[in-house]
Amino acid sequence: MVETMGLDTIRHLALIGNFLPRQCGLATFTTDVYKAVRDRFPEVQVDVWAMDDHPGRYAYPPEVTGSIAQNDLSAYFTAARAIEASGAQAIWLQHEYGIYGGPAGEHILALLDRTTLPLIVTLHTVLEKPSADERRVLEGLLQRAAKIVVMAERGRDILQRVYGANPRQIAMIPHGVPDRPLVDPETIKARFGWSGRQVVLTFGLLAPNKGIETMIAALPVAVERHPDLLYVVLGATHPNLVAHEGERYRDSLKALAAAKGVERNVLFVDGFVEHEELLDYLQAADIYATPYNNPAQITSGTLSYAIGVGKPVVSTPYVHATEILADGHGVLVDFGDVAAFSREIDRLLSNDRDRSKLSERAYARGRTMIWPRLAEAAMAETGAAIAARPRRIAAHVAVMKPLVPDFAAVERMSDATGMLQHSIYSVPDRRHGYCIDDNARALMLVSAMADLDDERRDKWMTIYASFIQYAWNPDRRRFRNFMNFDRTWCEDEGSEDSNGRTIWALGVTARDARAGKHRDWAGAMFDTTASIALELGSIRAQAFAMLGAAAMLEAKPGHELSRTILQRFPAMHLDLLAEARRPEWQWFEIVLAYDNARLPEALIRAGRALDRDDLVQCGLQTLDWICAQQTSPEGRFRAVGTESFGRPYAAPLQFDQQPLEAQATVDACLTAHRATGDARWLEEAQRAYGWFLGANDLDLPLASPADGGCFDGLMPTGLNRNQGAESILALQLANCAISGLARQSLPVAGASRSVA
Repeated sequence: MVETMGLDTIRHLALIGNFLPRQCGLATFTTDVYKAVRDRFPEVQVDVWAMDDHPGRYAYPPEVTGSIAQNDLSAYFTAARAIEASGAQAIWLQHEYGIYGGPAGEHILALLDRTTLPLIVTLHTVLEKPSADERRVLEGLLQRAAKIVVMAERGRDILQRVYGANPRQIAMIPHGVPDRPLVDPETIKARFGWSGRQVVLTFGLLAPNKGIETMIAALPVAVERHPDLLYVVLGATHPNLVAHEGERYRDSLKALAAAKGVERNVLFVDGFVEHEELLDYLQAADIYATPYNNPAQITSGTLSYAIGVGKPVVSTPYVHATEILADGHGVLVDFGDVAAFSREIDRLLSNDRDRSKLSERAYARGRTMIWPRLAEAAMAETGAAIAARPRRIAAHVAVMKPLVPDFAAVERMSDATGMLQHSIYSVPDRRHGYCIDDNARALMLVSAMADLDDERRDKWMTIYASFIQYAWNPDRRRFRNFMNFDRTWCEDEGSEDSNGRTIWALGVTARDARAGKHRDWAGAMFDTTASIALELGSIRAQAFAMLGAAAMLEAKPGHELSRTILQRFPAMHLDLLAEARRPEWQWFEIVLAYDNARLPEALIRAGRALDRDDLVQCGLQTLDWICAQQTSPEGRFRAVGTESFGRPYAAPLQFDQQPLEAQATVDACLTAHRATGDARWLEEAQRAYGWFLGANDLDLPLASPADGGCFDGLMPTGLNRNQGAESILALQLANCAISGLARQSLPVAGASRSVA
């Protein structure tokens, strides 16, 4: 076991980044990190997840557990599930812009949001002037990470000053370097045919920001004093540059050398050299030069390696160079200062004593940066993050009574037009406007709120009804769905599901509205619009319309259109069930989606309305199956998460769980209880309702009793703390359904100890 520095609890890590044989600096770094941890802490299992810009191109070694296709969002989801199930205790992410998919690499946030593990992030770039997307992604990492590692103190400063990072969250761990002895370059030069030459070396992927032009321009003066000087430019052209222009840039550098008359003093080594060979090249050089043009460069692995093997360095003053070469550990000259590069290279090549002393100082600094020291420091931060990870609440939880229905949050999200869709935390977000789905649900809720005073009920019933009425487009014979905040429509007709849900709301309102004027309006609107249900092809839209038709039949027995709707769709649903069914899969589709419990609920209601026991029994059987799918190993309700959507014949995944599923299950199980009298269905309804109160996978309540709000979802890392319309309505409709039980005085089994 790992005992050094109290790290005996670390057994298993997931490491994400590029990896050799991919040819880039980050791949080299991640590979070195892996080797350093395994060498220093051999008892720790390290799973490598390699980012893949060209799937199928790289022959990854056995150390790579899996690869993640850079631009395939589903690959990030798959990796998240695998990491979560692997037993890893923490994730160590190597972050650099350009290696993750999506705007500014936002796909990596989707992976991290789907894991519960503590996160340590090493930032290879910290931008002082980020774009909007770059800022959003880095702030997302800051919010998710237990610890952020930078490789220069300037990185710490920028994180605090530009991004508002918590200083306690940041650790500075210098770039690792190889552990090689300090040697005389003359003992290595013969290997490369450089005997008798004074060698200046620059290493790295060739690109315009490396400042090679400055060094070539500085050579004529230096060569005049040192005719045997050889400037070696080691490294392949950056793959992105090759893809856009081939070797045009390398050719331009060769042409510049020829124009300056120093072509015999410049050697281009075009290739990605292996690790050990690179170190040999570095040790064979008398001076290492980094003439980079970018002042903001926080990290340079090549500079770190040069210091690690004790090279005298002449460099421009970019951030990493100013820190690592401070206090006489190297020579700094201004950006693009050709004369200064000539002068300092001449001085060091002319004075063996000065060059030797600078080499010794550089090597001494490098001893503090060798890979074992980096591994120890990083593992110490990882151990602290694992130790600080919040424990789950104990499995045994107290019992809580149902919440009293509360209209406050619905009112907060509504205005004179209708109910707004989304919020930022609890504040309505007007940018996303309104949708008919939420206003249809809100219309049903107003009827279900038993204790709402008449004045408020009348006001909001009228507003939500008016929204629905205005949404009807007689030219298309469809309801519109999305409306901008300025009351302009986003489309001429909404989705089938939104149309089916609106018909459902009209039927329920015609049956349940307290005022006759609202029942009359809903009945008339149903008669005008509900025939569109017969044209719907979506099974969920059909189910919603069936629920509305069943309610309308209760309001107006013998209502012909409602009976026609209820007679039309069950046969289709039974055929779909027969086609998709397998011994282990008793469902209408080969995939799971949203509002699943509404499908069996619609069959049960249709069966009762049409006096068809076969439909009731099929609804009960499929409801029983979906309830089983929505049960965690501990016996708690586990809503089918959005990650599960669209996966043929696959068991549901754990997250992202949303309130809509819990409310649909509550309603469907209470419908089953009314149809059978079986108390088992009451227990299932209460189990689903307990999810809102904290009887869920994370023991976290989604309900906010103080103001009637509800958080938007249960994520691997905790709650989605926004409170959108759909979530608030789901909670309050579930509150009304549970409170309406004859047994409403009984507590809800399995609910959380407290709701805060």
